[in-house]
Amino acid sequence: MEQRRLGRTGLMVSVLGYGCGAVGGLMVRGAPAEQERSIARAIEAGITYFDTAASYGDGESERNLGRVLKALGAPDVLVGTKVRIAPEQRGRIGAAVVASLEDSLRRLGRDQVDLFQLHNPVSETPAPAELTPQAVLEEVVPAFERLRAQGKTRFLGLTALGQPAALRRVIGARVLDTAQIPYNLLNPSARAPLPAGLGVHDFEGSMRDAATAGMGVIGIRVLAGGALSGEEARHPVAQPEVAPIGSGPSYRADVERARRLRALVAEGHAGDLVEAALRYAIAAPEMGTVLIGTATLDQLEHALAAAAKGPLPAEALARAAELQRGLAGG
Repeated sequence: MEQRRLGRTGLMVSVLGYGCGAVGGLMVRGAPAEQERSIARAIEAGITYFDTAASYGDGESERNLGRVLKALGAPDVLVGTKVRIAPEQRGRIGAAVVASLEDSLRRLGRDQVDLFQLHNPVSETPAPAELTPQAVLEEVVPAFERLRAQGKTRFLGLTALGQPAALRRVIGARVLDTAQIPYNLLNPSARAPLPAGLGVHDFEGSMRDAATAGMGVIGIRVLAGGALSGEEARHPVAQPEVAPIGSGPSYRADVERARRLRALVAEGHAGDLVEAALRYAIAAPEMGTVLIGTATLDQLEHALAAAAKGPLPAEALARAAELQRGLAGG
């Protein structure tokens, strides 16, 4: 497994990271034995970063990851988790941050996580689930730093969702170490100009901004919640309904658009759409690790085989860009 430097953290992380979220669902709703087999196989294959959050299954993901890592003899891997500030916690953000990490550490069975991240979107005009850049910089970050000083986390990050201008304020402050950024074949705007008429949220080069600020980039939604399989049916363990993050108006619409990218397969650039999507994401030079969420061990094996082929070559990337332009308006 290829290992890459995660920005200013200096950590070396596997190009594929293991996503323990609700979309793939294995670490939230899967059978314990299947969870253990999958994590063990990931570690055997060289995956070194495991990403979870307090909100995944109301703590179930953290509990299950902690249990499995303990059963496997506490392997030397990197673990990241996240805090989401609820609307009713706006008046006590610092205390909420501390309480969230304490609860996460207890569920994980650890004294420290390698990466602690803000899960809320950032906006200048925030909706109830969002935070302003001022709240992030003046309340969240100081609480994060206190936790780091106490040895409860090594590095600090955020999920880079929200309004681009607001995110640029936070990223430009250079006080956080990593950013989780949506990036996929249906929406490449985090690092490349958005084709006119594509009809998706414009992340306005946030990947380049983060890399320029020295932050490690963690790719999320690289399969558009599963839509880049080209199949609408979902595994019983997976999240039944997936709201797109920046990639389109609905999961069904994303699947239909993904099917229009099958030329990459027909022309021999990849074995299937999932392989094309994963190899496209890891081809971004700013990318540290891309998170894959799975429902089964077979899905993990598929992702491992795709990553082993390496990034898409220049010819395939050029063809992908051409097809992306063709998605505009439809």
